[in-house]
Amino acid sequence: MPAVDKLRLEDALQDSPQTRSLLSVFEEDAGTLTDYTNQLLQAMQRVYGAQNEMCLATQQLSKHLLAYEKQNFALGKGDEEVISTLQSFSKIVDELNALHTELAKQLADTMVLPVIQFREKDLTEVSTLKDLFSLASNEHDFSMARYSRLPKKKENGKLKAEVAKEVASARRKQHLSSLQYYCALNALQYRKRIAMMEPMLGYAHSQINFLKKGAEMFSKKLDGFLTSVTKMVQSIQEESDAEVEVMRVSQQDLLSVGESVYTPDFDASPVINKNLIQKAGYLNLRNKTGLVTTTWDRLYFFTQGGNLMCQPRGAVAGGLIQDLDNCSVMAIDCEDRRYCFQITTPTGKPGITLQAESKKEYEEWISAINNISRQIYLTDNPEAVAIRLNQTALQAVTPITSFETKQGSHSSSQDGKCMDILKDQTVPEESAEALVPTELIAPGTPIQFDIVLPATEFLDQHRGGRRTNPFGESEDGEKEDEADSLLQHMFVVRFLGSMAVRSDHTVEVIYEAMRQVLAARAIHNIFRTTESHLLVTSNDLKLIDPQTQVTRSNFELANVTQFAAHKENKRLFGFVVCVSELSGEDGMSAYVFESNTEGEKICYAINLGKEIIEARKDPKALAQLISSMPLTNDGKFKLLNERSEEDNAVHGEGQESEA
Repeated sequence: MPAVDKLRLEDALQDSPQTRSLLSVFEEDAGTLTDYTNQLLQAMQRVYGAQNEMCLATQQLSKHLLAYEKQNFALGKGDEEVISTLQSFSKIVDELNALHTELAKQLADTMVLPVIQFREKDLTEVSTLKDLFSLASNEHDFSMARYSRLPKKKENGKLKAEVAKEVASARRKQHLSSLQYYCALNALQYRKRIAMMEPMLGYAHSQINFLKKGAEMFSKKLDGFLTSVTKMVQSIQEESDAEVEVMRVSQQDLLSVGESVYTPDFDASPVINKNLIQKAGYLNLRNKTGLVTTTWDRLYFFTQGGNLMCQPRGAVAGGLIQDLDNCSVMAIDCEDRRYCFQITTPTGKPGITLQAESKKEYEEWISAINNISRQIYLTDNPEAVAIRLNQTALQAVTPITSFETKQGSHSSSQDGKCMDILKDQTVPEESAEALVPTELIAPGTPIQFDIVLPATEFLDQHRGGRRTNPFGESEDGEKEDEADSLLQHMFVVRFLGSMAVRSDHTVEVIYEAMRQVLAARAIHNIFRTTESHLLVTSNDLKLIDPQTQVTRSNFELANVTQFAAHKENKRLFGFVVCVSELSGEDGMSAYVFESNTEGEKICYAINLGKEIIEARKDPKALAQLISSMPLTNDGKFKLLNERSEEDNAVHGEGQESEA
């Protein structure tokens, strides 16, 4: 160990300024040591408190493991092995709790207590001796000052002797206090090193003892138990993985069904089973809330023997709502709703009024109730009896009117026409179906959800820029290209996203971009969009800020290679822009928007603009195209509809997209 600095005891009596200066250094060191010791004690007390908390936590954990058996689980079948395993773990936790309690006691005795004793004994002693030394020094200074004031001419021997005796007593007292103070400061230099290392020795030995006892207690005893529990968990995990795979396959099979499962009245001529003797499903029940007001509640209905039962969602069991024996059922017209029927009691009193969601459900419910009302369910072979009586029953209950016959023939003819149109539309797309999504868009392509900066930032960065009027007018005059534009029409749109694409030879790339943009917005919870005005001209497409009329983005119409509206959500549309990059290759990007109107109208306007571009090459073709276009009163711009899209637009930024 290096040498320790000391205060010379021989210099205590002389009390020179050099000795006092050295003493101040020792006092400063003692003050720093006091502050550090307090902080160290707080850290060690925190460790001790954490260990105590660990004891309480393990004790509480053991109680909760035992409480599993007392829980009233609704699905508690097969938990016997879990209960026995948790009870064994509870015993292990109790044994560990005993070790943790012993560790906490050892930490208190060997780590925290030495620091407290050092602070209370050594540091407090130094502080007390410092105060005594200061008092003795002041007393000595006072007696010396009194001795120095003794008169020289009229010397009083008795007074001089008393004062000299007082000086000697004060000096002896100061000498004694200084010696004790110096000794305490010198000893503190050794005690400081001991007090810093002794608690950590206690901490290390306590932890090692804890780990050794734990290893001796559990290493051999728990090997077999932990091995069996591990195997049990692995077997359960394997069963879970197998069940998850079965459910995944089942889910795929269930989701592979056609749209007829989800869409009411998907099939114009559904297959109806009129021989049912039991039926279940959701129906709308009509309830009167006043003299002329009614409400319709969607409830789950099912038949049980000769009774019609109703079970609200969340109820444990259903309740009787109508006795169907000897009742009659008929189709009715009710509040301009479709597929309504009424059950009448045997006495002829009108009963409940119900509404089905589709024609198939409507007719099957009527057939089932009609079969049950005749108590067919009580026969030995109810299905055979239902088949014999079904035709007569249905003719009496649900006669086919001339209106329905006419409507059916009309719908069949319309279906034939629609099939012809669909055949014409799907022929060009057969070649596109061969493309896979990775050939259209590269996997991992980033998606941009904000096409441009906000209008305020755009103005700040482009001061002095020219404002673009959406109607083609400006303060200094129209641009040459706007003056030559034969088409100008505005739509209210909201930008959803854009991404780079690999191909622009088919509209399928737009549909795939729509799918990925909408999926990314849903995954990242991006629902807010910025509204813009899309100005379609015969030269370009412009996105204009509705408040400042600043052009946010501009797309040359000649660079727009593909455009299409969504097949199902008519308000979604997109287009592909192909531009030449610095490398000499063509860069293609797909842009997806949501409009306030149908996207087909926007696609029609874009197509018309491209036709004008092609027709400009031939003056005769251009004149013929213009002559076939309905124009405004000044004969300049194309009219797409009578009312402007702005009349129905909802202005403002930050709207939530319905896409």
